[in-house]
Amino acid sequence: MNVDLGDLHAFVAVARAKGFRDAARAGSASASALSEAVRRLEGQLGVRLLNRTTRSVMPTEAGARLLARLGPALGEVESALDVVNSFRDRPAGTLRLNVPISAARLVLPAIVPAFLAAYPEIVLDITAEDGFVDVLAAGCDAGIRYDERLEQDMIAVPIGPRTQRFATAAAPSYLARHGRPTHPRELLGHNCLRSRFSSGAMPAWEFERDGEKLRLDPTGTLVVSAGEASDLAIEAAVAGAGVIFLFEDWLRPRLECGALEPILEDWWPRFSGPFLYYPGRRLLPAPLRAFVDFVNAMA
Repeated sequence: MNVDLGDLHAFVAVARAKGFRDAARAGSASASALSEAVRRLEGQLGVRLLNRTTRSVMPTEAGARLLARLGPALGEVESALDVVNSFRDRPAGTLRLNVPISAARLVLPAIVPAFLAAYPEIVLDITAEDGFVDVLAAGCDAGIRYDERLEQDMIAVPIGPRTQRFATAAAPSYLARHGRPTHPRELLGHNCLRSRFSSGAMPAWEFERDGEKLRLDPTGTLVVSAGEASDLAIEAAVAGAGVIFLFEDWLRPRLECGALEPILEDWWPRFSGPFLYYPGRRLLPAPLRAFVDFVNAMA
């Protein structure tokens, strides 16, 4: 069966975006062109691939099975074609990364400007979100995650600081009114500013000192979405609303200027830094290979 490769790409783009307009915004084809390509593909295959309503576009069972097989296959085709990039003076193309918001804020600013200067013909397309994402299904070349959330059968390369800490802090005005905790358990009697993941789970506050580990679920009058609204929690803490628990590097500017004061610093837990991870394909796209090499050279 002679199926047009462009029609396959159109189907994958629409299925991943769950809509023709969203797929068009993310690519270079119009919504009408994508719709025509999918109709043409369905006609050639003799089976409906997408269920379309006025509100959503979702793969049928046949479409879902095709999508599961096409994603990796088209990735290999793109990688094979990308081999010609090795004959260029400089790698070119688009590198799509899916990263947590904390990495976009704390890790990538020290890497991205220098990388773009070194590879001006590469376009970085970065999506920042804190939910768990299958990077391949999302149409990305690679992702950044911490080791406890790395997917199996992926190659992981250290990126950014190798050790990080979570810090606990509050404004001087809050501590003057409510006192300074001397042990993590005392936080159960304080107003604590919490975070919630997109899954609905609220991460516990973890502490460690001299081999002793504690996990607490304190309460408070503010809960924000992790990452996306962390700056709001910081501003609330600076205004004296309560105690905050966040990446030390994220709080550092407010700690250094005195807007926030560290609490229980000898209990701050350490954890390993993030990793750049990507599928172990034999042929890496040239932009991804350049980024991996760049990250390794900075280590």
